[in-house]
Amino acid sequence: MAQDSLDLPLNLEFWLNKAVAWGQAATLESQQDVCLHLPQLQKFLQQIYETLKHMDFSVAIQRFPLIGQLLGRLCWNPFVIGYDENQKILMWCLCCLYCSEPQNPIELEANIWIRSLLCHLLSSSKLGLNEVGIVSQALGYTSADYFPRLLKNMVLSLVTELRVNHLNGFSIRKIIPDKQIKAMSLLCVPLLTLPDILPLLEALLTSHGDEPNETLSAEFLEGVNEAFLQKKIILSESALFSLWLRHLPSLEKATLHLFENLLSRHRNSPEEMECFIKESLLPQAACHPSIFRIVDEIFRNALLETNGTSEVLTIIQVFTRCFVQAFQKDNEQLKFPLKSYFPYASSCLIMALLQNPKDLPRGFWYQHLNYISEILKKTVEDQSFQSRGSVFEHWFSLVHFGEWADIAAEELLMLRAESPTGLLWLLAFYYNPHNQNQERTQTVVDAREAHGCIMKLFRKTPLSVKDLQAVAGESREADTRHPYSQRLIRHLLLNFLLLSPEGQKIAQEFLTIQTDELADEFLNLIAHTTYRWNHLGIETVRPGRLARDLLQELQCHRAESASL
Repeated sequence: MAQDSLDLPLNLEFWLNKAVAWGQAATLESQQDVCLHLPQLQKFLQQIYETLKHMDFSVAIQRFPLIGQLLGRLCWNPFVIGYDENQKILMWCLCCLYCSEPQNPIELEANIWIRSLLCHLLSSSKLGLNEVGIVSQALGYTSADYFPRLLKNMVLSLVTELRVNHLNGFSIRKIIPDKQIKAMSLLCVPLLTLPDILPLLEALLTSHGDEPNETLSAEFLEGVNEAFLQKKIILSESALFSLWLRHLPSLEKATLHLFENLLSRHRNSPEEMECFIKESLLPQAACHPSIFRIVDEIFRNALLETNGTSEVLTIIQVFTRCFVQAFQKDNEQLKFPLKSYFPYASSCLIMALLQNPKDLPRGFWYQHLNYISEILKKTVEDQSFQSRGSVFEHWFSLVHFGEWADIAAEELLMLRAESPTGLLWLLAFYYNPHNQNQERTQTVVDAREAHGCIMKLFRKTPLSVKDLQAVAGESREADTRHPYSQRLIRHLLLNFLLLSPEGQKIAQEFLTIQTDELADEFLNLIAHTTYRWNHLGIETVRPGRLARDLLQELQCHRAESASL
């Protein structure tokens, strides 16, 4: 082996002379000579590769100054790259010469040249008919068949070696050094959307080196993520999750991309949101706590920056529903403890919020809501524990599972004989979590007063729109109640319209006279209600039909207003 290494420069000069003589194998004589020497050439190239992979660019060029000329000529010879493993070996030789961090203009220029050669090798179907006609005829293929098959075979070979590399893990001798894997990833960037390259992309994404730093180039990771987000490539879940776990900026960009898309689609229904969210694969990926925490942090910031708009609340709640479905999909799958996902909230609260209403008899909902209310009230009003941060974290947990707040607003009107204290406090906390200047305390008082007035309306016949406006405060010259209190009361009023026989008669009249802003709020509440009823399968015929009719009527009304 030592003697072979000493002979490399001499052998390299011999093969360079051969490559010059062969050109692109255009004559019969050159073709015959190429075919005669192919086995020996492959052995030499393998020897070159084994030597180069232990060298830096400067050392390699100093020892083998003719290496670039040789590799460049061989890469353009269709007989050479079409033989056995030559195409792959040439590619790895080029990767050995690639500088991941070029230090001077020479190395930068060499990188550009190497990229062009590797793009040529990886997408050989770009060659013209005249260049490959003789080889194609000799093999019995058309040019359209030959190079795609050659590319697929080469990619398959690389994928196999990457998997073996990955399995070897921390073994003494790895087939492919980490620096070459990094170079290979960078050189795949221009070819990300080439269909035949996809197996190689996934093999690179799921491979892991034994170095503490990232093996793959940032440009590659960013490029793959961008191609996926633009729907130019389809990745397997394992490859995609590996991408997001190993490259935080890609995960953040994917989350923001989803968030912006949902916000830009005006008046998305929760059903539409659910489809978009599931297609993003983020809920499935969020089953890993590290991914969930990053996504959740972005939601938290959006919630704070928008002061809890209904659109943001809806996105968080629908995403959480999709996440829980993915988390519970396979009971035999190894799961992380819930504390890994919600580290700042009490385990009792998270377990209570995670309880699917569908799995409880409806008669137990009131009891369960009171239990949630007691946990929250004890925590946020305990002076020895209370802090602004802890209050927000518990409210943020409740926001994730806002379905329970919607049920509380409905139960307040359904269970007329029960004491509403716990449910009123829960709704007040949901709409106004902070008690600065006794705001939440006042919200409870306002909600209790409005609840009493609404319960009296159940017994009033006939019912007029003015009666509803009086409860909503629309008949007052100046409604001094806090906006959070007003939103809570409108929530209760909507449930009254859907559940009361008299309210159903005037629901359309009441809703269509609202301002555009309030109409949007009611539209969102109705959409939430129909979405929840559909999932729980609990709607009665008349309220369900009325809710759908009102939703359609409000959507048409808003569309007409927007067109004016």
